[in-house]
Amino acid sequence: MATLKCPSCGAPINVVEKKTGLWWGLGCLAFALALPFIVAVAGILAAIAVPSFLKARDASQHSACVANMKLLADAKAKILVEKECQPGDVIPAADLSLVLGRPVDSITCPKGGHYALKTAGQDPACSLHGSLTDALESRGRRPDPPVER
Repeated sequence: MATLKCPSCGAPINVVEKKTGLWWGLGCLAFALALPFIVAVAGILAAIAVPSFLKARDASQHSACVANMKLLADAKAKILVEKECQPGDVIPAADLSLVLGRPVDSITCPKGGHYALKTAGQDPACSLHGSLTDALESRGRRPDPPVER
């Protein structure tokens, strides 16, 4: 192993002799020339990736919100059948909590919205994504048809 001086700054460089036949002892100068290209490539990759990540995060938050609203709608439907409620009746949050197995207030929109339970026969709604039907249609999905009783 030979010790050489860096041509640009004079720092000592340990070089293995005749490893490939090329001398890689350009030292700090080579790094100084390569660094802007590395930073540029990283910036371009970040500019491409960040918008995709943000779009994927929004889509997953929307899907989680729709899943929460479906959970609330199913719990309301179960109470409707069990208690023989009529459309327009108010369903108590305590009954929903019993069906869900957890407090209704613990179910929140991942984006920070709050759910309005509404009356029997109406879909629950998120303060950010709208009603269940609107949220499904905004993503190109159709709501499930009502079940015939």
